[in-house]
Formats: sequence, structure tokens, C-alpha cells
Amino acid sequence: MPRSSKVLIPAPHASVDHEVRIERQRAVTDVRRALVLAAARSAFLELGLEGASLREIAKRAGYTPGAIYSYFSSKEEVYGALLGESLERLNAVVGAADAAPERRSASVHGETARLRQAQRALRAKATAFFEFYRESPRDLDLGFYLFHGMQPRGLTPALNEQLNARLRDALAPTQQALAALGLDEDDAQAEVTALFAHIVGLLLLSHTGRIRMFRQQSQALFDRYLDALIARASRPAETGSAQCGSTP
Repeated sequence: MPRSSKVLIPAPHASVDHEVRIERQRAVTDVRRALVLAAARSAFLELGLEGASLREIAKRAGYTPGAIYSYFSSKEEVYGALLGESLERLNAVVGAADAAPERRSASVHGETARLRQAQRALRAKATAFFEFYRESPRDLDLGFYLFHGMQPRGLTPALNEQLNARLRDALAPTQQALAALGLDEDDAQAEVTALFAHIVGLLLLSHTGRIRMFRQQSQALFDRYLDALIARASRPAETGSAQCGSTP
């Protein structure tokens, strides 16, 4: 008679132990990766992207240079991870910025109410973008390659485009609000570009202290520019709404 084959069934706790070990390893990896990123942020801000080496980053993190390669293939990849994390926080802040509610009025309805909602959305999203970098100058340094010059040296084209896409994503709600006010795609894009340039200029003047020579404050200048932008973008829609309202 043939021997009966025996099927070995693993003990139920074996798979559970395996999952626990994997989860523990993942947690350790996350902690070590965070230490490397923290050390890299410190090194980049003090020495610049070109001046900071993987050896220096490893020293600050308490690891050997070889250990760093377990997490990142180059210092540019480390930098990309830092900038990517910063842009994710920026997008979260802009995404969470809600337009301030307007007090209800019996005389505000229809097209006028829609335009005012778009104006409030524009103000909320643009202000959130500005305040994120105003309150965090180190993120500004990361975001605009201010270590040694303005060029993203060393980043691969794919990584550079990925990071730029997330920056555009953070500006997209502002552009959408401009479109809701009636601007066409080209005009909305041009206004967002000008707003972005204005924000960068103000923040650079503010964080370097140069703005003091003009006896100005970045927040007040930003608010003034944003008021003018909202008025400029709203003018065609408000004119059309008034003309419709006056039609017999």
C-alpha cells in the first residue's frame, strides 16, 4: 500500500510572527530614514547642496556612508526626498485652506454670490501658499534651490519634473479660482505666474532682511497685491453681471 502523504500545516502563530517582524523592520527603516533626512536638512542648510557630502550626512546621522546607500543612492536623491516632503506639506496646507464664509444677505444671490465665493477661494488659497513659506524659511530654501544658486543641479529630469508638478499642484487651486472668476486659461495661467513671482520676491526680501531698506512688510505688500489681483480678475465678470442685471 502506498504511504499516505502528510501535509505540514504551519502553526497559526507563525504567519502572525512573520507579519510582526516585517512591521517592526518597516518601523526601524522609517526611523533611520527620518534620521538621515534630518541630518541632510541640517547639512544642506549649513553647507549647501554642493558642499554637503554623503559622508557628512552620514556623520550627522550617526551612520557610516555605506549605510546611507541602503536608503538613498545619492545626495541628490536625499535632497529630492526632502523637497518632496516639503511640497506634500505645502499641498496639504493649501488644500485645507477654506474660503471664509460670508454672512448671508437676502440681496446677494445667483451670479453675485458665485463671484464672491470665487473671490474668497482665491484669497484663501493664495494666502495659504504665501504663509506656508513666510512661516517656514527653511522650506523656502529647499523649494527654490537657494543653497548655491537657483539651478536644481544634480536632479534627474524625471525627479525635477515630479517635484515641479507638485509645486504646480499647490498653485492649481488659485488658478481654478481665477478661472471661476471668468478668466480664460491663458490669462489665469499668466496671473498665477505673476502671483508666484511676486510671492517669491517678497519672501526673498523678507527672509534676507532686505525688505527693511524699503521700510515695508511682506504681509502688507502681499495683501495689497492680492487685493489688486482679485479686483482685476473680477472686473470682467462684475461688468457682465451688471449689464445682465440692467437688461429690461
